[in-house]
Amino acid sequence: MGEGSLRKRKDQDNRKEDGQSIQSQEPQATNLKKQVGLISGICMIVGTIIGSGIFVSPKSVLANVGAVGPCLTIWAVCGVLATLGALCFAELGTMIAKSGGEYPYLMEAFGPIPAFLFSWASLLVIKPSSFAIICLSFAEYASAPFYPGCDPPPVVIKCLAAAAIVVITIVNSLSVKLGSYLQNFLTAAKMIVVAIIAVTGIVLLAQGKTQNFQDSFKDSKISVSSIGLAFYNGLWAYDGWNQLNYITEELKNPYRNLPLSIIIGIPLVTVCYVLINVSYFTVMTSTELLQSQAVAVTFGDRVLYPASWIIPLFVAFSTIGSANGVCFTAGRLVYVAGREGHMLEVLSYISVKRLTPAPAIIFYGAVTIIYIIPGDINTLINYFSFAVWIFYGLSVFALIVMRFTRKELKRPIRIPIIIPVIVTLISILLVLAPIITAPELAYLYCVLFILSGLIFYVLFVHFKFKWSQKISEPITMYLQMLLEVVPPEEVAE
Repeated sequence: MGEGSLRKRKDQDNRKEDGQSIQSQEPQATNLKKQVGLISGICMIVGTIIGSGIFVSPKSVLANVGAVGPCLTIWAVCGVLATLGALCFAELGTMIAKSGGEYPYLMEAFGPIPAFLFSWASLLVIKPSSFAIICLSFAEYASAPFYPGCDPPPVVIKCLAAAAIVVITIVNSLSVKLGSYLQNFLTAAKMIVVAIIAVTGIVLLAQGKTQNFQDSFKDSKISVSSIGLAFYNGLWAYDGWNQLNYITEELKNPYRNLPLSIIIGIPLVTVCYVLINVSYFTVMTSTELLQSQAVAVTFGDRVLYPASWIIPLFVAFSTIGSANGVCFTAGRLVYVAGREGHMLEVLSYISVKRLTPAPAIIFYGAVTIIYIIPGDINTLINYFSFAVWIFYGLSVFALIVMRFTRKELKRPIRIPIIIPVIVTLISILLVLAPIITAPELAYLYCVLFILSGLIFYVLFVHFKFKWSQKISEPITMYLQMLLEVVPPEEVAE
């Protein structure tokens, strides 16, 4: 590791002896700056959550529960669960005020191995596959108007998705403010399409189009397996509720703005999701919705024709905004992993001119482009929630553990212990549900891949083989000169 990184780690060790390992905030010279305020924080949550999910998942949720009533209930309960989980992360984020989301929480509670496994799975599977799927969804909606009556060619979708990834990566590498402003603009754009769909549904309801809501629980398919799978699809649309914890170090007044962004942002998303689903059911029966290839497009064709082109246009804005939010936050996870020595050291470096974690963001974008090359990346959606809820559950369980093992840490936000207990139990159910109800070898492969990170941890982190350093040092030096980046440095008091 470089001199700057070793000096930083030594300073952190000294703070640990004082019982303030993470909470202390030292003046910084070349480091991430606090540039994200309350409005940008709310936009980051809303903009990241509302992406492609609400335009894809309604069909899957309905297919699993079979009726309008249970479907709307699932969407509301998913919002409550996301809020509870985000409140748990609010306590974690203000108690351990470091960027990187689950990574520093697992490090503090359980040590480096679980934290490394999280970064291993997130950097190579969870985050890039999510980013790639969102960009592919953007490409499909953006190219659809140019191919009326047929599906766009796969090569067009992949090239457009790759272009979106490159643009988003460049924007977030150049400037934190530019990425934040772009997120604010795209969030406003996606709220327009959300408002169009929701208001149209309310107007139709006021006109008496309520026939699809009569006997709304009739013919429902209620079972443990169906509810579990419905939650999987609903929670995919809510994924992103923890994104602000990845940029805690860049939040202005995080003790105030982090919980406020959560309390305002996620309930706002929940209301929007329920209203959008209500609007869908005002113009489509359950059967018609299940037969629709693109629910939002079908809604637009029936209600807004001949201006139905507005829907795919603004859905494209929605998905690209979600992709921008994911890139903005996930790049910080790579940055923190590099800073802790669990990835190449250069990934923890910061641009001298831009003050952004440019190497981490570029690495993340490059890995994501690899994921759009295979023919059918959408199969990863089935296992995304399985992998991510393993670490959501572990992180919330870490909150419970640190209530007893790290009592000395300051907790500006302290939630009732029953909330993390409930979220932990639900996480266990969500992880076990697909294995019990629809066992597949793919879940075993997913677990084995996560555990395979132990091999890399032992070789490159624990033992630090000399030959690996001989390879990484010239790479780090070359990239440092090419990208004009330096290690984060702390100014001596």
